[in-house]
Amino acid sequence: QEQLVESGGGLVQAGGSLRLSCAPSGRTGSYAMGWFRQAPGKEREFVAAISWSGKSTYYTDSVKGRFTISREHAKNTVYLQMNSLKPEDTAVYYCAAGARPTAQTMGVMHQYDYWGQGTQVTVSS
Repeated sequence: QEQLVESGGGLVQAGGSLRLSCAPSGRTGSYAMGWFRQAPGKEREFVAAISWSGKSTYYTDSVKGRFTISREHAKNTVYLQMNSLKPEDTAVYYCAAGARPTAQTMGVMHQYDYWGQGTQVTVSS
């Protein structure tokens, strides 16, 4: 059973930066990786995703130009670099992994099979 562990969340002022990390705790497969977030009282939403090769990345419009997803196979880790953070970025951020997502479905939650517990990101104004 795949388990994902996120780290790197915290409290930051608006305009600041954070880098989230996600690594599996056990056996890994050829997975696409995604980041989703859920703000209080809102549904979980797609943030960014990266293909297994790392050659293709995908972002929701609200984070384009500010967030960068990357992966380092040698460390079996996926990162989400978040710059120019805004108060509306405040949420619990979840890492997800799956073998099924395609270019057209990277943002679809049920395409992912494994999820982390989430890490809190709070951006103060």
